[in-house]
Amino acid sequence: MSLGEENLDVNPTTFLRPIALEDAADLFAVVDANRSHLRQWLPWLDKNQSAADTESFIASVIKNRQSGGGAVWIIVESQAVCGVVGYNCINASNRSAEIGYWLAECHQRRGIMATSVARLVRHGFEDLNLNRISIIAAVENRRSRAIPERLGFRVEGTLREAEWLYDQFVDHVIYGQLRSEWDALR
Repeated sequence: MSLGEENLDVNPTTFLRPIALEDAADLFAVVDANRSHLRQWLPWLDKNQSAADTESFIASVIKNRQSGGGAVWIIVESQAVCGVVGYNCINASNRSAEIGYWLAECHQRRGIMATSVARLVRHGFEDLNLNRISIIAAVENRRSRAIPERLGFRVEGTLREAEWLYDQFVDHVIYGQLRSEWDALR
């Protein structure tokens, strides 16, 4: 399987589809409808004000995928675009990657993100032969932190004042999982 170029089935109603330029309008609509919800933890909302902005983001993601530096998928639940999950960065020489994600508010608390991230972790370890996957979340973002905790990732530390979030710095928790740990959990 190649890096971010094929659909990844999650369950009978959910799949991950590689992000494409044609997704700009639909993805922007989801972002725009969830702007206040997403703004709590994502610093890029003010830079995404139109479908053209989303298209520029997608173009950069596709370029990154083509160079092997990362890959992003659209989360499709019951035929509706509801979020994004992907490898924000991949370090091929160290066989490691960092996963990032967000989900529309109306799709939360149904296990969609946990199963989508679990699928991406499986893809990373089985198909991409990664040795390490990390997830970084704001200390106060309990919903985002619940995903790696549910999937057996270990807390590796706190990055103090790691991100400027509109009007303040926020601390991040870094979670990590090794291939050997993932194998043992299975």
